[in-house]
Amino acid sequence: MRTTTRRAVLGAGLAMATSGVLAGCSDSPGKSGGTAAPAGYVSPDGKEVAAAEAARAGSGAVRTVRLTATAARLDLGGGTTVASWAYGDALPGEEIRVTAGDTLALTLANHLPEPTSVHWHGLALRNDMDGAPGLTQRAIRPGASFDYRFKVAHPGTYWLHPHSGTQQDRGLYAPLIVEDPKEPLAYDKEWVVVLDDWVDGVDGSTPDAVLAELSKGMAGMDHGGMNHGGMNHGGMDHGGGTSPAPGGPSRMLMGATSDVLGGDAGDVAYPHYLVNGRTPRAPQTFTARPGDRIRIRLINAGGDTAFRVALGGHRMTVTHTDGFPVEHVETDSLLLGMGERYDVLVEAGDGVFPLTALAEGKKRTALALLRTGGGAAPAEDVRPRELESAPLTAGRLKAHGSVRLTDRRPDRTVTLRLTGSMAKYDWAVNGRTYAPDQRYPVRAGERVRLVFVNDTAMWHPMHLHGHTFALPGGGPRKDTAVIRPGERLSADFDADNPGLWMIHCHNVYHAESGMMTVLGYRD
Repeated sequence: MRTTTRRAVLGAGLAMATSGVLAGCSDSPGKSGGTAAPAGYVSPDGKEVAAAEAARAGSGAVRTVRLTATAARLDLGGGTTVASWAYGDALPGEEIRVTAGDTLALTLANHLPEPTSVHWHGLALRNDMDGAPGLTQRAIRPGASFDYRFKVAHPGTYWLHPHSGTQQDRGLYAPLIVEDPKEPLAYDKEWVVVLDDWVDGVDGSTPDAVLAELSKGMAGMDHGGMNHGGMNHGGMDHGGGTSPAPGGPSRMLMGATSDVLGGDAGDVAYPHYLVNGRTPRAPQTFTARPGDRIRIRLINAGGDTAFRVALGGHRMTVTHTDGFPVEHVETDSLLLGMGERYDVLVEAGDGVFPLTALAEGKKRTALALLRTGGGAAPAEDVRPRELESAPLTAGRLKAHGSVRLTDRRPDRTVTLRLTGSMAKYDWAVNGRTYAPDQRYPVRAGERVRLVFVNDTAMWHPMHLHGHTFALPGGGPRKDTAVIRPGERLSADFDADNPGLWMIHCHNVYHAESGMMTVLGYRD
């Protein structure tokens, strides 16, 4: 199949780039943003966006990458192989590593049977490169490609994934590590750890089929064949005990609860939980020497699962969350909602140690191993004692002084009520399901206060594109925050990156059901 490439360029070539992007992408209406901004709003490819990009400090270095989204057969280890979609033939996709100030020039070739894009989760980048189809760009058609090019401003642990349907709950994700040219931490080795819950290609299941099942809701349903708590029965986990069928067995989860998450832990009974693409039967092993100081970068790429993470026999020192530094805190375990990232330092002991990620409330675990010496590997279902303590969450952290927001009264408050229920599966923001022409207006230069009010019986990891917000009381800088049932959380950010930016729940199925909306900069 012929692949057509169109380049989106900066500055003076922006108007020419607009027509080129349209030629290389899908048939959505509007400009390169997929939908033209309503009158009075900054367009994703507007002059304000170009000016903000030009003002970002840059090193002049360009990191060039080519990425292919394609169907692939993936080996999850332990005799488990699945047909899925991935970046190349690896799970996770190959790590992309740049230095803050570099320009990333990445071409995505779409070899999938449906349109796609790439969203750069956590990055404050130019709006027309954010990868939200129908909002900031047109989706990339099958057989076409798209050139993403932008300055990478902030060091930290980030990742990339599609923003099209349920594609992220396949194998389409990869870590993006932005190194600090003035790195203040001292460590001997670095371990990038990507956590995931896996359903695609198992007994005929697909994320689209899972969404179709969930969308029917629970009200009035016969739950006799459903999975109650994610338990593995008889060594075979088919998610609900029903026989495989087109779209797979039932994957609806009932009875999974977590006090840490405020009640209901999740909607989906996944047959596998992975660390760096491997099941606990054949875990990845990271090797080091006793006494090595290891920086572990943790990323939750899951679709519906919070993970409680611990390294057996070790305490972890938390240094960053969502890419930004925090005042260091020691902990036995920590909790990551979908989309969240944490960096920790550990001083390696002598032996073989389990890095265990407990699927919070779902009674299953993912596993990797740290080996610094001899000895037998622990069993695949090992539960280190460190998991027994209450996990650290973002509310216990304080932002490092170098990234703390200055004290300032908010110029604008945007209240976002999280609404909906499992019974009807009608997740929404302020009672309205997502429509790209909905806007909550802000203006450049404002201090904006987001007030998340969770009116549902479910927890939601809420993610803001293109910015980081500060949690209250000198709390950490974040782009994704867990909002528990009945909770009200205020988060402040400075409106310093013009364009149209999504806010959504990072539960893939909640977002696709409608729990998404848009912040729009007034022009």
